[in-house]
Amino acid sequence: MHDHRMHDHHMVKSFLNWYYRGLQTLSWIIMGVLVLPVTLQILSRYTELIPRWIWTEEVARFCFIWMIIVGATLAVRDGSHFEVDVLPLPSSAKVEALLRLFVYVMMGILAGIFVWYGWGYALFGYSQSSELTGLNLIFIHGIYFVAGVSWIVFLMERILIVFAVLRGDKEAIKLLRGDFNVAR
Repeated sequence: MHDHRMHDHHMVKSFLNWYYRGLQTLSWIIMGVLVLPVTLQILSRYTELIPRWIWTEEVARFCFIWMIIVGATLAVRDGSHFEVDVLPLPSSAKVEALLRLFVYVMMGILAGIFVWYGWGYALFGYSQSSELTGLNLIFIHGIYFVAGVSWIVFLMERILIVFAVLRGDKEAIKLLRGDFNVAR
């Protein structure tokens, strides 16, 4: 029984790691794609080398939206969102875990709103296409639903870390505090 649960835990962790790496790769691809239309816009605006294409502004906007949403999703997983400390850092790991649990529940409510309303918004986008690029707008409208689902999945992982801290797991507190290589 115990081995079966450990195997399931390992499979879930492997899937989350795979999904996270995929999102990291996607963020690099989006950034690379974003450079192209912005460069074309700059060249067309300040030189006569190329014509002024209208589609470049729309593609740049789409990439920017995706970059924000994918970046926010990555930050949920690794705990690197910008934090403003209103209260001093608790001296007890368990109190800190409870405070973070409160934050994660609030983030979960927001993620639930993204899922709930994002689904209808995605369906609305599916029935439309961009006049400039011809892209089906589910690629823009659907990202909010996908973000909400991803945030919930990654928040559940972070909440499990909170419970590990509350059980007294000393290693879990490092995971709870996230990436300290970011400005706080």
